[in-house]
Amino acid sequence: MDHQDLMKKLRAHEGLSRRDALKMMALSPVAASVLAGAAAPTTLSASSNAVGKIVIVGGGSGALMVLSRLRRALSKPDITIIAPNEKHVYQPGQIFVAAGEYAPEDIIFDNKGYIGEDVTWIKDEAATFDPDNNKLTTKGGTVVDYDYLIVATGVQYHYEQIEGLTSDMIGKNGISSVYLSDLAAGTAEGGTITNEWFKALHEAAKTSKPRVICTQPSTPLKCGGGPQKILYLSDDFLKRDKLTADFTFATAGEKLFGLPEIDAALHKVQEGYGNITNKFGHELIAIDAEKKIATFHHKYEVQGEFDKDLNEYDMIEKEEDVTMEYDFIHITPPMAAVDAVANSMLGWQKGTAKGWLEVDRETLQHRRYKNVFGIGDTCGIPIGKTGGSARHQGPIVVGNLISVMEKKEPTLKFDGYTVCPLKVSYGEIIMAEFNYDGLAPSFPLDPAQPRWVWWAFDIYMLQPMYRYLMLNGIM
Repeated sequence: MDHQDLMKKLRAHEGLSRRDALKMMALSPVAASVLAGAAAPTTLSASSNAVGKIVIVGGGSGALMVLSRLRRALSKPDITIIAPNEKHVYQPGQIFVAAGEYAPEDIIFDNKGYIGEDVTWIKDEAATFDPDNNKLTTKGGTVVDYDYLIVATGVQYHYEQIEGLTSDMIGKNGISSVYLSDLAAGTAEGGTITNEWFKALHEAAKTSKPRVICTQPSTPLKCGGGPQKILYLSDDFLKRDKLTADFTFATAGEKLFGLPEIDAALHKVQEGYGNITNKFGHELIAIDAEKKIATFHHKYEVQGEFDKDLNEYDMIEKEEDVTMEYDFIHITPPMAAVDAVANSMLGWQKGTAKGWLEVDRETLQHRRYKNVFGIGDTCGIPIGKTGGSARHQGPIVVGNLISVMEKKEPTLKFDGYTVCPLKVSYGEIIMAEFNYDGLAPSFPLDPAQPRWVWWAFDIYMLQPMYRYLMLNGIM
């Protein structure tokens, strides 16, 4: 089967299973380059003789990307990675596991092949950072010195900040969260639990019209579109069998999406479903799992008196707690930088990004500690908590770090690139690509238009590209 035949079969959905499709992609020209990249030696021609002990903290995509690039870019690399996880989870695939399009084993694979025998691997996590003395201490008590530090510690989830909720309640009493995972153990638990949640919702909709709530907190999010992906896919999961439910999207924000073009497109998507109610300015603060009641803190404004001098009405801020009954609820937890970063001098000390890693938004170099760089979700920059951002940040971090090692000023600049494949139904995605300046589509297609081609690209191409190219630092 050649590439054209494969794409015809994908488009027609003619009996090609998920697993067969992933295998068949090896026959396509793009996948051939993926597999060729996987086989490329890690000792490619080095471009720098700079020396120094580099410590990378984290075992996710950002950490592995910069590790692979540094091993090739330095003639004598001296690299230590601090990461507890022997298994790696392709986290974007959690959504497809939830939707029943992937099996958990499709998104879990070994970290060992990406780290290499020439790298010192400390299977632990950082507990404290002491950047004034160029050292850190692991949770196991090991003190690690460095000349240069790359922080790729990701985010942590704070389910406990929702009163009445603990992570072990997820998967019970109609509660789900696709974000739930134990990355150190290499599990895709959130996707599996949410897939069962989809099935339970489907079963309930056969005899009733369930009340479903999908929440989104006020904190920065890993994959900010995740809550809406679950909203639309679970709704479409019912509609495919002519079932329905009453869906509420309760978000602490005031819009569906920050970019006007994408926001308008998502409102149009919701109109097509016809059974989604938005509750803007609503942040989940408590849950009664037994009674199935969720409590939200609602912030809003009301019109006050007319100001003749300003020729406008005063707007008065109001707050209240609102309770909502539900049958099923998908919870997106509040998120933050890990404690080791937030409680150290590496984090922003004040402002809206307080606690997140304090790096320059373009060079990704720490603003105060010039031998420290950051990559991925931990960075306290305006946007960029996606794997797509980390892929674009990798070359910037490595290039600028080597410049510093060579006693030069960092010159490479990250433009804020972020991509959010908004799955608005089974078979259609709005591919929202943007940067610090606004929309930044990679292809001359309307980025606000839902398209089948993006679904095929996401479900069949991105996983092997991520696994064989991105983590190997080849793209």
